[in-house]
Amino acid sequence: MTDLLLDPRTVLLTHVGTTWTMVGVIWVMQLVHYPLFAYVGSDTYATYQTLHMNRITWIVLPVMALELITAGLLAAGYVPGVSALQAWVGAGLLALIWGSTGLVQAPLHGLLADGFSTRTHTWLVASNWIRTVAWTVRGGLVLWMLMPLLRIP
Repeated sequence: MTDLLLDPRTVLLTHVGTTWTMVGVIWVMQLVHYPLFAYVGSDTYATYQTLHMNRITWIVLPVMALELITAGLLAAGYVPGVSALQAWVGAGLLALIWGSTGLVQAPLHGLLADGFSTRTHTWLVASNWIRTVAWTVRGGLVLWMLMPLLRIP
């Protein structure tokens, strides 16, 4: 079982799967979920925001962590056929995503947990484009990484 989990193809496919899961999640958040924050009633908003943060963490944290682990393996040269350029550009994009999450979006969510603020909400939606664009670029990048594996003799 360990051999299968550490097989370079499994690592790459896991990386592609986690990245594309997050591409889907971030676009739903950006176009649907975050804009709808403005329509939650003020009486229930703080509770709503707290529940959102608690529940979304159960979905995204394991996926993001697995994406980060597999990105580290790619950067370490573990998967033949993935160039150092691909791996390190991908790692750089992940650093941008994690940095933006920790330094910008998470604190904004924390502020919104105290109650809705139009200014904070606007900044959350606008700043989240950093992650949306970065994950979308990563989505294309990991498909490029996958190309050698898909070559049919």
